[in-house]
Amino acid sequence: MFPALRFSILFFIFVAMFLANEFEFYSIIPYLDKIEHVFSGVILCFVGLLFFRQINKHVEILHLQSKIAVWFSFFFAVAMAGFWEIHEFTTDWLFGLTSQMGSLLDTMWDIICGTAGAIATSRYLTYKARKKELPLIDVDNAEDPQIHVTSK
Repeated sequence: MFPALRFSILFFIFVAMFLANEFEFYSIIPYLDKIEHVFSGVILCFVGLLFFRQINKHVEILHLQSKIAVWFSFFFAVAMAGFWEIHEFTTDWLFGLTSQMGSLLDTMWDIICGTAGAIATSRYLTYKARKKELPLIDVDNAEDPQIHVTSK
């Protein structure tokens, strides 16, 4: 895993779980929850890219269509935003917590913020792919619309 991604994940967990909950940063920093959801979209997009590469590691990839990798990472991030909200709803319901504040509006804004982070990251990954610098993906022949795969 990229050192920067590992640091980002650990820093995100530190801010979201420790500072926000233990030191009540949610009441100190306005919209901290929304900021966290935007950054979760960014991080999850990169995690989706790593996951995509891991799925394809068992085959020799001569060159891989980078658009597929970017779309996969985008939809991975959006799906994880939805799953997170399902998790919040379930824990609120089972344990009587208030992470969703009983609001559909909060849930929808959280998903929208996560999606916004994923959109921004997907745009960045598309830019990197056009420059043939997409991390972990061979984009030497990115203009070719086909995925060329040979099994070992």
